[in-house]
Parts: sequence; structure tokens; C-alpha cells
Amino acid sequence: MHNMENILAFIYEYKEPIFAIILSVFLGIEVISHVPAVLHTPLMSGANAIHGVVIIGAIIVMGHAESTSSMILGFVAVVLGTLNVVGGFVVTDRMLEMFKKKKK
Repeated sequence: MHNMENILAFIYEYKEPIFAIILSVFLGIEVISHVPAVLHTPLMSGANAIHGVVIIGAIIVMGHAESTSSMILGFVAVVLGTLNVVGGFVVTDRMLEMFKKKKK
């Protein structure tokens, strides 16, 4: 029961940021669902650039890590950011392949 009180206290203390995150998730889903296919590739390229910056930030955090948990968290951030960038490039490449003329 003591754990539930801690969770509720955390939610009450950080209700504005939690609300902003939930709202941004719904807003992001709504915006992305209405993006035309023609704009998908340029938006993916922009997202890849942003995630490249995230990877650099995670590497910097790992370099300044003072505890094992910080190092593990930084490593997980680098791995997930890298997977996101690679996946974005794969999707972008597949989208660009769709627009190329087929050889006869």
C-alpha cells in the first residue's frame, strides 16, 4: 500500500509534465496520421537528423556518468537511438525505391 501512495504522490507532484506528455502523444499521432506520402521521406530525414543529435547527447552523458546506472541508461539511449536512425534510413530508402523508375 505504501508503494501506491508514492506513485500517487509522484503523479500529483508532476501532473503538469505528465499531462503535457500525454497530450503530445495524442497530438503527434493525429499530426502524423494526416501526413501525405509525398512528405513522409523529407520528414523521416529530419527525424533521422534529430535522432543523430540524441545519440551524440547520450554519448556525452555516458562520458560524464558517475554511476553504473547512469552508464547503463546512457548505453540504452545510444542503442535505441541508433536503432531508430537505422530504421529511419531503411524506411526512407524503401520509400525512395518506390519512386524510382523500374528497369525494363
